[in-house]
Amino acid sequence: MGRKRGIIFVLIGAGSFGFTPIFAKLGFSYGYTLGQINIIQMLISFVFLWGIALAKGASFRGLNRKNIKQILITGSFVGLTSIFYYGSMQYLPASLAIILLFQFVWIGILLEWIFSKIKPTFMTFLAIVLILTGVFLASNILHGSLDRLPAMGFVFGILSAFTYAGFIYSSGKVAVDVDPWVRSSIMVTGSAVLVSLIFIRDIPSIPVTDGHLWLVCAGVALFGAVLPPLFFALGAHLVSGGLANILSSIELPVAITSAGIILHETITAVQWVGTILIIGAIILNELGNIRFHRKEKHAKS
Repeated sequence: MGRKRGIIFVLIGAGSFGFTPIFAKLGFSYGYTLGQINIIQMLISFVFLWGIALAKGASFRGLNRKNIKQILITGSFVGLTSIFYYGSMQYLPASLAIILLFQFVWIGILLEWIFSKIKPTFMTFLAIVLILTGVFLASNILHGSLDRLPAMGFVFGILSAFTYAGFIYSSGKVAVDVDPWVRSSIMVTGSAVLVSLIFIRDIPSIPVTDGHLWLVCAGVALFGAVLPPLFFALGAHLVSGGLANILSSIELPVAITSAGIILHETITAVQWVGTILIIGAIILNELGNIRFHRKEKHAKS
């Protein structure tokens, strides 16, 4: 039951992140800078998460200097992912920024293999191949052109993949016994501090009375810095790091669907094929691993 709950929570957290391109693109269309959007979204996230944690009397049991530092570092991955991912969207089409971010799938499996010594199963390798194929199709890159696109956009996109993979990996390993609300609040504290230091020169230029800025950043904060860390804190430790990465691929179908419905973007048949392929790979991986564990258990009995 715990594993099933973990799967659901990871899916919700990853799916939430799929809505962030909508608000980020809207913010850039209003003329807000990358720094302004990141600072305000982290401020909103900080106030919201700590407000809820304190209001509900969340327990601080299990915290110590060591794991507080670890949680802050894990939270910094959220801030870095926001900076690199939204920064990539400033230079590249959202579809291309998404496909670059989705390199976290193989990066995350690699991290699990290197640091946790967990070798991926054949089914996981197959699922990764199918997911990356689906990502390639769903990004609609076949109908776009890579000519004249700034290299900085590609750099930011790949960096966002590494930091997002680091966040997913760390979420399932760090202070898993600490209250999720407190853990998420400390994470967003790490993100807020990091973002503020990086964009300290942007602080004086923030139009604090601009309602559009707060509305856009509230959307970015909710789906980018509040829900993902919270639900990953609730569920990532209940599943393996490899499975967490596979499940996190649900972000792309959500991003594609929301772009079509909310932004009225045209979604091609090829993109839908890619989306369905990703979902199929997630199901294939899950069913394959269940079968593998049953055989392993049966062999030992």
